[in-house]
Amino acid sequence: MDLAGRTALITGASSGIGRATAIELARRGVRVKVTGRDRGALEEVGAVTGGELLVADLADVEQVDRLAQWADPVDIVVNNAGLGWAGPLSAIELCRAEEMVRVNLLAPIRLTGLLLPGMIERHRGHVVNVASIAGHLGVGWEAVYSATKAALITLSDSVRMEVRASGIGVSVVSPGPVKTAFFDRSGHTYEQRFPRMVSPERVAKVVAGAIRFNRAEVFVPRWLAFPAWLHGAWPALYRRMAARSG
Repeated sequence: MDLAGRTALITGASSGIGRATAIELARRGVRVKVTGRDRGALEEVGAVTGGELLVADLADVEQVDRLAQWADPVDIVVNNAGLGWAGPLSAIELCRAEEMVRVNLLAPIRLTGLLLPGMIERHRGHVVNVASIAGHLGVGWEAVYSATKAALITLSDSVRMEVRASGIGVSVVSPGPVKTAFFDRSGHTYEQRFPRMVSPERVAKVVAGAIRFNRAEVFVPRWLAFPAWLHGAWPALYRRMAARSG
């Protein structure tokens, strides 16, 4: 897809990957529509990109529906909004787990389902689901978050099969740890030396490339594709290696 002149909706655009993606796409000539929960931050993104904005909480299905009605028609949807939580599974409150499922999974399902018919009718469009390496491998003390991202990856594969004859592309972008406020919001800071954190701007460039070249699955950094492959191809070996490395 030639990006110049297209229209894109980016969720979770108040900060982090969403903000960087809005700026990157605007730089490439895309008309951006951004959404998030922080009006002040969205207004700043709108000023930088020249884009439109709508404040919305994607945990609320009525607001998701309103967002789709406001944004349509679009050529590109970047489902980036996400919530995290860290701790033992027995400690997470049900309301928190439900909120994560609504934002990380149900909102992309609903939003994409509402915007796809217009794309199919126009024979043009692209959906990007921002997942995580946690969705491919699972991460201890982040069970619910990992599960929502794993479901998002499978959702992407399924939708790609549905729309492959309609001129619509579907990409999954799976970053490792990213230098954003995500870890602080999830309840813990990132203290590991490896893998190193990447910048949201680096992820944003990968998102743009995935749309431009219709890439089905991309990892940031790219070497994370190997543990994801090993997990699927030789799970017993992967588990032994993961147990040793912690």
